[in-house]
Amino acid sequence: MSPGRRRRGGAGAPGRQARPADAAVPAPPPPFDPASVEPVAEFAGLGLRAFTTTRTTGTYRLDGTDAVGDVVPRWHGLQTGLGVSRLASARQVHGAEVLLHAGGWRGWLRYDGADGHVTTVPRTALAVSVADCVPVFLAHPGGAVGLLHAGWRGTVDGIMARGLASLAAWQVPLDEVHVHLGPAICGRCYEVGPDVYHRLTGGRVSRPALVDLRAVLARQAGAAGVRHLSVSPRCTRCDNDRFWSHRAGDAGRQLGVIVSGSPSRP
Repeated sequence: MSPGRRRRGGAGAPGRQARPADAAVPAPPPPFDPASVEPVAEFAGLGLRAFTTTRTTGTYRLDGTDAVGDVVPRWHGLQTGLGVSRLASARQVHGAEVLLHAGGWRGWLRYDGADGHVTTVPRTALAVSVADCVPVFLAHPGGAVGLLHAGWRGTVDGIMARGLASLAAWQVPLDEVHVHLGPAICGRCYEVGPDVYHRLTGGRVSRPALVDLRAVLARQAGAAGVRHLSVSPRCTRCDNDRFWSHRAGDAGRQLGVIVSGSPSRP
């Protein structure tokens, strides 16, 4: 597992400090409403839970304008609502590092500087925050899962290939892996400069041009041997009433979330 920094509350956290008798008892985390998310319906047949949160659930951005005291309880409420032992996330850096999560820990872990997660350990939830970038969901019928945060930089740097290679390292056949590209900015809304356009597509333009980032990622997945691919019809910019969008000027972030299943599942 790549080294990282754990948030307080995960395994190895310092002991709980004594609280004065007259101190206020912290409020319980807000309940998580599964009906307020965008599910990955294609994974239902695999018996796996995967979804993207929406504006209704509130922002999960820890470095935004919302008070941390408002955002952190949403994370705890998410883990409680999912009923999982482990929730893995990271401070994202628009790179291509993918963390491999083994067992031996409990709670909410937040690593410093990574954009992908893979695990084969049951009852482990993985989360990435997005606002226009693509949440890339990876799943195998045996229960192994992965989740990637793919912006244009991560896409160019090969985060799709690295995520799939991480699964393959655990003996997961890539032709059996299901990939879903979740809600993200669409090709009609995503305009980039000539240099970024060339780095993503290999083509040359003399002025800003539109790019379908999910189409680029789909081609990368196919080149890696993926046979099961689905794409959300949702655009974070077009559907800005439902999702946060950086291009629309939003500071909020939704989460892509996936929960690993039992390795005994056929």
